[in-house]
Amino acid sequence: MRLRVVALALVALALAPAASARPRLGVFGPIDRFQSLTGQQSSVGHVILAWNQMPNNALMSKLGDMPLLGFSMGQGAITPKQVAFGAGDSFLVALNQVAQGWPGELYFRPYGEMNGHWNSYCAYDANGRPRGPSHTTAMFRKAFARTYLILHGGPKSVLDAKLRRLGLPPVANDLPENPLPRVRVIWNPQGYGSPDLPGNRAQAYYPGDAYVDVVGNDLYDIGFKAEWAANDRLYNAHPNKPYAFVEWGLWGIDDPEFVRHMATFVRTHARVELLSYFNAKRGSIFDLASKPKSLAAYRSLIPKLG
Repeated sequence: MRLRVVALALVALALAPAASARPRLGVFGPIDRFQSLTGQQSSVGHVILAWNQMPNNALMSKLGDMPLLGFSMGQGAITPKQVAFGAGDSFLVALNQVAQGWPGELYFRPYGEMNGHWNSYCAYDANGRPRGPSHTTAMFRKAFARTYLILHGGPKSVLDAKLRRLGLPPVANDLPENPLPRVRVIWNPQGYGSPDLPGNRAQAYYPGDAYVDVVGNDLYDIGFKAEWAANDRLYNAHPNKPYAFVEWGLWGIDDPEFVRHMATFVRTHARVELLSYFNAKRGSIFDLASKPKSLAAYRSLIPKLG
């Protein structure tokens, strides 16, 4: 009996998600300025691309050791159904090749905040009205799964078999392989939906563990109302996945308690592998230079986590 218990414990450890004891630290905006401001040495530089926008070498060189490439579907440039059924494959294949040409590891963050009505790929308008069959959560899940498969790449026969099981058309050719940990694809809703409807909750957009490497959240302190409860639910809903704060920041307020709370959360939740502040642009509403109390807390706590 004792040997069986030990064996089960070893299996559990083997299946547990990889988590950094010290998470990567990142930032949206100029890495050098943020380091001079906070003392943080950011290994991850975050950028958000429009649909069909390709990152050039000049941009990639500014994104640290491990770029974080977010991209959207634009404001109606393409729909989730079109992505799912292959109309966007040329862009996704080009991003696969960007990863293939990068000398190290990188993150992809497709279609962030998909349960926010301000994004064209959300299933709902702000008033709660569904956007129709091309924008359903089921269609989003298929679009995300196709995106995941193309970004990671592989032989056409293998990709086509996986796409066939999803009811989706094949890819045109074999694709360069970008396995873990070379490429890590982040699924990144908000902790709560906007509009906050049952059908617009984060889980409605989850494509399944097979198509997600890291679960992410965007968490802002807006009027001293950071949604920590929603964050906890999202973290707990995916116990087999590493976790990331892809965006976090102070929305025009100076609240050092928010920074302290974040530091405590990261220290006490071992699956957090990325903590990326938004943003470092001078004069932005999030700029820590205009928030002296929060800046002091950040300098004292956050760089030590990485």
